Amino acid sequence: MPGTTRAEIRTLKVGRYVAIDDDAYKILGMSKSKPGKHGSAKARIELENIFTGQKRSHVGTVTDTIHIPMIEKGSAIITHFQGNEVHAMDSKTYQALILPVDEGMNLQSGGEIQWMEAMGLYKISRDH
Repeated sequence: MPGTTRAEIRTLKVGRYVAIDDDAYKILGMSKSKPGKHGSAKARIELENIFTGQKRSHVGTVTDTIHIPMIEKGSAIITHFQGNEVHAMDSKTYQALILPVDEGMNLQSGGEIQWMEAMGLYKISRDH
């Protein structure tokens, strides 16, 4: 999967991110079981999609490897709005960004936002 690395399930922690079926998820909770007589230890991971908010769970052995998305975060200044998109300028690189508008955010031209990018998708993570 492009834009990802791999790690064993046993090394994951709550609050980190994983990629399953070409979507990026935040780990909300984890539970691990002990190995049985004929099997290995299992892990159940409760996940939330970082772009849609949809929840799901994933079960696998603790020695399985799973994709970890490479997440970039930054801040930007809003330049203007166009339909359901926010046009902003990155504070460090001065690169132009086009981000989708989330419902319920208090956004205005000249304001600062925090953004995140994972697997080619962008999201406004916080408005100031």
